[in-house]
Amino acid sequence: MALSRSMRTCLHSGRLALLAILVSGGIVLQILACALYNNWWPMLTVLMYLILPMPLIFFLGSDTSSIMSNGGDGWVNFTKFLTGASIVGSIAIPSILKHAGVIGWGALTMELSSFVVFGVAILWFIQMSSEDEYSSVF
Repeated sequence: MALSRSMRTCLHSGRLALLAILVSGGIVLQILACALYNNWWPMLTVLMYLILPMPLIFFLGSDTSSIMSNGGDGWVNFTKFLTGASIVGSIAIPSILKHAGVIGWGALTMELSSFVVFGVAILWFIQMSSEDEYSSVF
């Protein structure tokens, strides 16, 4: 049974709304990790979240399939390296802060859960943008 065009548009709008809620939840967890424990050092992780999409934007353009492939030229490999370094930094910064005694277990847990929420949102966005029917609606 095929859905009508308006029904497909409504479903895709709902998926975009859920994606926005996921990103908002990640931001809220990030801010709560700082505000609840009255320690703003965990905000250093925001730098990694800002740096994370930059290699993808600058070096790959709109072709997200090449980041998932095994092959590629030098720029694609450099982009993969910078993206991996940003991901490791997103996990390492709160872990190092906890190891140094700057933040507590609660802030570390909220920081890492914020990272997971952002990761799910990014993966879901990549999956949504690669679907043929999603791009044909708009």
